[in-house]
Amino acid sequence: MLVQPMKKHYIVSLFVLMLSAVLADAAQPRKEKVRFVYDVTFDMNFDNREYYRSGFSESMTIFGARLTPSVGVDVLSYEGTEHRVMMGIDVMKDFGASPLPSSIAGGETDETSPRLNNLALLREMTLYYRMKKETGWTEMTMYAGIFPRSASEGRYSQAFFSDSLKFYDNNLEGILLKFQRPKAYFEVGCDWMGQFGNDRREKFMVYSAGEGKVAPVLSFGYAAYMYHFASCESVHGVVDNILVNPYMRFDFSRMMGLRTFAMRFGWLQGMQNDRRNIGIYTFPYGGEFDLEIRHWGFGLRNSLFYGMDMMPYYNNSDGADIKYGNRLYFGDPFYRVHDDGEAGAGMYDRLEVFWESYRSRFLNVHVGAFFHFHDFHYSGCQQVVKLGFNLQELVNRKR
Repeated sequence: MLVQPMKKHYIVSLFVLMLSAVLADAAQPRKEKVRFVYDVTFDMNFDNREYYRSGFSESMTIFGARLTPSVGVDVLSYEGTEHRVMMGIDVMKDFGASPLPSSIAGGETDETSPRLNNLALLREMTLYYRMKKETGWTEMTMYAGIFPRSASEGRYSQAFFSDSLKFYDNNLEGILLKFQRPKAYFEVGCDWMGQFGNDRREKFMVYSAGEGKVAPVLSFGYAAYMYHFASCESVHGVVDNILVNPYMRFDFSRMMGLRTFAMRFGWLQGMQNDRRNIGIYTFPYGGEFDLEIRHWGFGLRNSLFYGMDMMPYYNNSDGADIKYGNRLYFGDPFYRVHDDGEAGAGMYDRLEVFWESYRSRFLNVHVGAFFHFHDFHYSGCQQVVKLGFNLQELVNRKR
């Protein structure tokens, strides 16, 4: 008769003890997971440019390699937010840029410096904080500091950023916010390019891009930047360079049974003002149609632009009589349309035929040829070979 009450008392006591343990554990602060992280990226770029029929850009060969190792710490907080702090070094070499004997160069010059073989290869430190957080269907990512340009994933026309800029200016300095959803992407960032100095102009760019799918084959998107090219102590004058590119994109890949079959119709609208020398805004514009086809690693891209000179101040000079050129414009100079200064609208067509490996996420090989045309006249070609290795893609795949 006494056994049953004792069992009940024992069960109640055990339940109270377990409940107390759970409440005590809940009262303790939850611990974050901290781990050491590392990354290595390698890029080799061969770009042979034969523009002998064109005055838009000089013929040249860009051939070089870049290695960017970085290390840091990753903190995963208990609510699921990932915080990462990284530090690295950008090591870059133009092949053949080795020091000459001073006897050949005629004395001490930049081409005889031994730094060309060692210290000059260390281009820039990378120092950045990255935060990732998922809320429902939305993933938010933030970068702050000096971080790789590849962090920006928006669709930007070649009128915005040229291939040579992406290779030589590999990093962004500032901040970037990205929002990713199953059918949409949006980013906005600021790249601070110059601090005010005696001869160094203050300059920065606010840029943004986004795209959202509104139907199985149709997406709407845009790209834009506002570049502020300000003055320095020795040269006064400010130039505003604004470029906006709304577009619609059709993707028929599934319908065609191809890896990629996409078309994009866009409008390029510029707003530019050399405040000191011109004083009023000019509004260059034009339409652009892109076609991309890929299958079995082979592909074709064609970009057709018809419109005004998108770089009207390209050959103008500032107060120090230095040409604006690629200090003011970052896109492909072929968007100047006319290489003889002729006014009015014109046509530029860029055709690329290529092969690209896609079976490996961490290794990419790209072999291609570009053909440039202006007003139905051949303007030159490029032969391109690119190789890229990204260790982080391999690490992410193993997790």
